[in-house]
Amino acid sequence: MRYLSAGESHGPELTAIIEGMPANFTVNLDEINFQLSRRQKGHGRGGRMKIEKDQALVTSGIRFNRTTGAPICLKVINRDWVNWEDKMAHFGEPLENIELVSRPRPGHADLSGGIKYQQRDLRNILERASARETTIRVAVGGLARQILEQFGIKIYSHVLQIGSVKEENPVRPFEAKDTAEWANKVEESPVRSYNSNTEKRMMDEIDKIKAEGDSVGGIIEIIITGAPVGLGSYVHWEHKLDSKLATAVMSVQAIKAVEFGLGFKVGERPGSQVHDAIYHSEEAGFYRNTNHAGGIEGGMTNGEPIIIRAAMKPIPTLYKPLESVDIETKQAFEASIERSDACAVPAAAVVVENAVAWELANCFLDKFSGDSVEEIKQQVAAYQDLIDNY
Repeated sequence: MRYLSAGESHGPELTAIIEGMPANFTVNLDEINFQLSRRQKGHGRGGRMKIEKDQALVTSGIRFNRTTGAPICLKVINRDWVNWEDKMAHFGEPLENIELVSRPRPGHADLSGGIKYQQRDLRNILERASARETTIRVAVGGLARQILEQFGIKIYSHVLQIGSVKEENPVRPFEAKDTAEWANKVEESPVRSYNSNTEKRMMDEIDKIKAEGDSVGGIIEIIITGAPVGLGSYVHWEHKLDSKLATAVMSVQAIKAVEFGLGFKVGERPGSQVHDAIYHSEEAGFYRNTNHAGGIEGGMTNGEPIIIRAAMKPIPTLYKPLESVDIETKQAFEASIERSDACAVPAAAVVVENAVAWELANCFLDKFSGDSVEEIKQQVAAYQDLIDNY
C-alpha cells in the first residue's frame, strides 16, 4: 500500500489517497474518528483543539463498510479555515495589509524551508510543516490498524517521561493483571500514564513550564502485541522491520530519537545481559523469558511484543520566544509566536501509534499479500500451520 497526503494547517482540508488496500476488509468509520479524537487530547494542548473537532470523510474506495480494492480517499475538514480564507486564498492577489511571516522560529522548519524553497513569507513553510499534518496521518493509521486488529495485532502507547518527571516503574499492557483495564486507565489519563501519582507530577510539570512561557517534551513508549514471527526481512536493508518502523517514528514532527527494546542500554551491557535466551515447550512453541530485543531480531519479528520508545523535543513555538533574525531586515528580533501547545507528548504518542500502524500493516500485507481479505486469511492460516509444525 501507499498513500499521499495534501493540505495545510489553515487550509480548507487535509486529504489522503490510499492505493493498494485489499478488497473486502471491514472498515469502521467510528474507529477512525476515535483515533482522531485521541490525537486532540492531552494536558497542555493549545487553543486550536477547542476549534477543531476532527471527523474523517470517505469519498471513495469503501462501500457498505467494506473496501472495494479501489483507491480510498480520506478527508478531514479544517474548521478554522473560515478564519483564514483571505490569508490562505489559493488564487488572486494577497490583501494589501496581509502580514508576512519573516521571523523564523528556532527549532522549526521556517528558516531552512524558506531558504530551500525561496519563500519570503515563511507562512508558506510553516503551514505544511505544522503538526496539523499529523491529523490525516492518524486518519490513515486508523484505517491501517483495523487491518491489523482483524488478525489479532494490537498497538498501545503510554508516556514514560515529561520533562524531568519519569515513570520509574512502568507497567506495560501485557504485564498488567487486566490488559483492557490498563488500556482504559491510560486512555483516561490526561498525560497517558498508568500510574496516578506519576500522572499528577507530569501535569504539575506541564503547568509549571507553561506558566514560565516555555514548552516541554518527553518520552513515549509504543507496544505492539500479536505480531507473528517473520514480519520484515534480513535479506536487504530496506526490508528490515526495525528500519521501517524507525523511519515511521522519526517522520513524526518533533520526534528526535527512537530505540527498540533495551535501546541505548545495549552499549552498556555485556552480551549475556543483552540477548534473549531461546526456550521451547509443546504448549508455547519457541519463546523467550526476556525481551531485550524489543520483539525484533535480524530485522524480523520474533514473536515477542514489539517495544519502541521515542523522544519528543519541546514544541518550538514559545510564548517567551528565543532570539531570531528577521529575514527581510536581518535585524535581531524575538521569534514569531504562532498558536501552539505547551506540551504535546500525549498526543504524539497517539500519532506515533498510527504512523507505526501504517508501516506494520504494509509489512503484514507484504508477507500475506492478496487482492482480497479472503486470500489473506488463507495465507495467514497456512503460515500459522508452518509455525506450529516448525
